[in-house]
Amino acid sequence: MARFPEAEQRLFQKVYVCKKCKTVNKPKSRRKPLKCRKCGSKDLRLKRKKKQ
Repeated sequence: MARFPEAEQRLFQKVYVCKKCKTVNKPKSRRKPLKCRKCGSKDLRLKRKKKQ
């Protein structure tokens, strides 16, 4: 299945993962979420792209 720019942007841009509980967090506004919605941790990272 080919990937196109719109799909890449939707899947990986502005999607954060909690480093403690591995929960996917999407921001409600345009900024990075301040804390994890599940555990409350402030340790968040951007979702990584999988290599093919």
